[in-house]
Amino acid sequence: MKAHHINNFFKEVKNIAEKIDKKDIQRLAETIYNIKKKRARLFFLGVGGGAANCSHAVNDFRKLCNIECYAPTDNSSELTARINDEGWDSSFVEWLKVSKLNKNDGIFIMSVGGGNIKKKVSINLVNAIKYAKKINAKILGIVGRKDGYTRLHANISILVPNVNNKLITPHTEGFQAVIWHCLVSHPLLQEKKTKW
Repeated sequence: MKAHHINNFFKEVKNIAEKIDKKDIQRLAETIYNIKKKRARLFFLGVGGGAANCSHAVNDFRKLCNIECYAPTDNSSELTARINDEGWDSSFVEWLKVSKLNKNDGIFIMSVGGGNIKKKVSINLVNAIKYAKKINAKILGIVGRKDGYTRLHANISILVPNVNNKLITPHTEGFQAVIWHCLVSHPLLQEKKTKW
């Protein structure tokens, strides 16, 4: 039974890798390049596993691509103070305001659902997207739901194809890492070599 799961899981990974829209990934690379060319910044936003992926992505984009990047979830003191004093829903947008997000910058959402107003899920992502849209910052994302707020409102979002309703989360979060590693090693973006 366990071996059956492992074989199926990796068949699904192969299926996703074949189905994912490579043209959208190229467009994402070009958009990030344009942000970099303007010496603007990328703000990575996610919760749960997406937050962990954002932290790692910030490291890679800064170190390998020389792009100024931040993730609000990396500063637990500020984030938890904002949640405690002002609430979860505004925690990211208020952080972006203090960071003076502007039209040359971009926000980069890493989320399975991408936010959903009706279901009241990840409203902090929804509010960040609304704010970015209001000031004409670029909205980028890697998500697993086609009906989520990020997918519906981003300038460019990569949709990780759903090949198994029970494994949307692990496949989406796993492919977030695959895609951002593809981006930081893209000849358009990478300036410094990895050590290994």
